[in-house]
Amino acid sequence: MFRLVLAMIAAAGTASAQNTEVAKGQDLFLYFCAECHGSDAESIGPIAEMLAINPPELTLLAERNGGKFPTEYVAMQIDGRISVASHVDMPVFGPYLGSDQSVAIKLPSGQPMLVTQNLADLIAYLQFVQTE
Repeated sequence: MFRLVLAMIAAAGTASAQNTEVAKGQDLFLYFCAECHGSDAESIGPIAEMLAINPPELTLLAERNGGKFPTEYVAMQIDGRISVASHVDMPVFGPYLGSDQSVAIKLPSGQPMLVTQNLADLIAYLQFVQTE
């Protein structure tokens, strides 16, 4: 019984931490991304009409990737480690998402990838808004 209670407390703590990451990620998204991708990540932001290339619906990233969220691709596109020809208008936000703390996020392959805490939070939010 005691182990069950500890497991429930640990699960609640993990869920709470995930909710905090998602909430922080949403704040970052609204500040950095919503102008182009819309406040709900569906590419209806007020600047979208002025761009040469329409921003993608970010709620469909997993769907367009065979049902798996492309964590590494998204992280590297946001922080500028890769250049994507179709997103020449997208600003590189890596320098603005910097923080003193780096964390490891888990890639679909199971391998860890080091990113800043802010980028990890933003990715947590993007994963949260994926449609099924």
